[in-house]
Amino acid sequence: MPEFAALSEAVVAGEGEKVKAETEGLLGAGAAPREVIEKGLIAGMDMVGERFRKWEIFIPDVLFAARAMQEGMAVVRPHLSEGELAEAGRVVLGTVKGDVHDIGKKLVGMMLEGAGFEVTDLGTDVEPAAFVEAVKDGKANIIGMSALLTTTMVNMKETVEALKESGLRDNVKVMIGGAAVSEEYAEEIGADGHGADAAAAVELARRFIAERSG
Repeated sequence: MPEFAALSEAVVAGEGEKVKAETEGLLGAGAAPREVIEKGLIAGMDMVGERFRKWEIFIPDVLFAARAMQEGMAVVRPHLSEGELAEAGRVVLGTVKGDVHDIGKKLVGMMLEGAGFEVTDLGTDVEPAAFVEAVKDGKANIIGMSALLTTTMVNMKETVEALKESGLRDNVKVMIGGAAVSEEYAEEIGADGHGADAAAAVELARRFIAERSG
């Protein structure tokens, strides 16, 4: 029976070359590609998220781990069938109109990818209409909006309103994050939840998918 611990540990350590070698070794030993992803790569990123939440590691460590995980994904992806390519969910991220801060958003995106989500990053200064289009195009069943400034928070509400006006609000879950926002603000504007940090955002996205599946 294949052992996945060494792969998970290499992800946590951010050792891209070792992740690649371990992934190739497991596939060569007959491990199923989906198992390599879930028990090796995603399990490693889950450990990273837990340590980040406890302040045992910091943002650079998470970035190194996420990049290492992507090295493994590049090896596994060609071995997956079309059906297995279905991700945990499709998330569209963006910093809202008027705001150009994106370090936290990028970190959330990397950790979501590490948890098996398909992520589209719309960048910064994103108009409400761009989020709406992403949902229309089928790129998102979850939207993640970020704002660092109190002056741009209002554009999160504008986006939620735009989704309602387009008739798409019920098709997508909306989560918000950033230094300026809170759970209370999420409730106030009609968002579905607030992620206080990258690890919390991943947990929230997983909860959304579990609720949808249930």
